[in-house]
Amino acid sequence: MFELIVGALLAAGATYYVLLPILRPPAPTPTGAAASWGTDEGDDPDDDMSPQTVALRALKEIEFDRATGKLSDADYAALKAKYTEEALAVLRGTPRPKSAPRSPLPAPACPTDGPRPEPDAVFCSACGRRLGTAPAYCARCGTALEKDSRYCDRCGARVAA
Repeated sequence: MFELIVGALLAAGATYYVLLPILRPPAPTPTGAAASWGTDEGDDPDDDMSPQTVALRALKEIEFDRATGKLSDADYAALKAKYTEEALAVLRGTPRPKSAPRSPLPAPACPTDGPRPEPDAVFCSACGRRLGTAPAYCARCGTALEKDSRYCDRCGARVAA
């Protein structure tokens, strides 16, 4: 009889242990800094994202890509020069300024002074004339003007140079 009671208690304990996660209500989720710590799936919390480490990882990555045949020799040489320069700048403590890519659009040009250095200029910085690429609008009524027109077609106002 004693063995039957012990067996029943063990069976009840095992059943309770198995059903406990199902029967227990979910724990409340924490808020704040502790909440974001546990929810980053896939991110390694020990991952070093310092500029020095990122630059050195980029160099290792292009080495690996070249070794596996994913990068051609010309692409490898260009990328290695770029990332080596960035890594050296980070190691020296002088960050390399990022340059904007060249625009495929032609630079604005003044009819008298030629191309202007300002990429988004509407008027010439030397003489004040409207640049050839800028749309012309009437100052009085706002109508779009044809290129090289001297008077507005809608209201007849004289157009500034």
